Amino acid sequence: MKKQAMNRDWIATARTLSEALPYLQRYDGAVVVIKLGGHAMGSDEAMESFARDIVLMQQVGLNPVIVHGGGPMINEMLDQLNIKSEFVNGKRVTDEATVRVVEMVLSGTVNKRIVQAINDQGGKAVGLSGKDAKLITCTQTNPDLGFVGTPDEVNPAVLRQLFEAEMIPVVAPLGAGRNGETFNINGDTAAGAVAAALKADRLLLLTDVAGVKNADGEVITELTVDHIEQLTEEGVIAGGMIPKTETAVQAIKGGVRAAVILDGRAPNACLLELFTAHGAGSIIRAN
Repeated sequence: MKKQAMNRDWIATARTLSEALPYLQRYDGAVVVIKLGGHAMGSDEAMESFARDIVLMQQVGLNPVIVHGGGPMINEMLDQLNIKSEFVNGKRVTDEATVRVVEMVLSGTVNKRIVQAINDQGGKAVGLSGKDAKLITCTQTNPDLGFVGTPDEVNPAVLRQLFEAEMIPVVAPLGAGRNGETFNINGDTAAGAVAAALKADRLLLLTDVAGVKNADGEVITELTVDHIEQLTEEGVIAGGMIPKTETAVQAIKGGVRAAVILDGRAPNACLLELFTAHGAGSIIRAN
C-alpha cells in the first residue's frame, strides 16, 4: 500500500512537471519583479522556501528581481535605539535619525538575509538599494512626513547588467533625492516603479491575504484595471488592499504586462502562479 502511494506521488509529480512545459516556454527570458514582505520574511523556513523558488525561476530562464520591505525589523531597531517616532494621519514621520536607521536595517540586515538565503540555494544574488547606480531617484512625498520619497525616475540599466551576468538583484526600497538626500520608499511602490521601468512581464505582490476579494469575501482570480477602479469606488476594495491595487494599476499603466496580488504565506506561491493553469491569487491586466 505504501509503495502504491509513493508511485501515485511520483506520477503526480511527473504530470505536474510535464504540464508546466508551456508555462516554462512562455516565461523564458521574461522579467518578473517580486515584492517580498510579510510572512515570507518571517521565518527561516519560509525564507528558505522562497529562495529555492527564486533560484528555480532563474534556472528555467526567468529574470527575477526581488524588492523587499522590512517594516517590523525597522520598528524593532528603533525601539532598541530608543528613537521615538511621530505620526501624521497614521503615517510615521521619517526624520533624519529615523532614516539612518531605515537605511541601516533595509540595506543591511534585511537585504543581506535575503541575499544569503538565495545564495544558500545555489543562486547568485546581489544586494543593492535604489541609491546604487542611480537606480531610483525620488522626490519628497510629503514634507510633513520627512524623508519619505516617491520614485521620480528609475534607471534599470544596472539590473539588466546583472541579468546578463546571471545574477539575481535584491533591491532595498531606498532612493536618492536630487540634493543627495536618502528617502525611504514604500516597498510596494518601489516594486511597481522598478517593474514599470523594466517593462516586466509580471509584478508579483506577496501579501498576507489570498488576493482581492469580492463583496462576499471570495477571491477574484482575474480583474482588469477598470474592474479595480469600480470595486474601489464601491468600497469593496478597502483598507490595506487599496495601496496594493493602486501599485498594480500604476505598474500596468507603466508598461507591466500583468500584476498579481497573492498570498506569500502559501508554499511555492510564485511557482503556482507562474507555472500552473490555475495560478494563485488575483491577476490584474489592462482593460
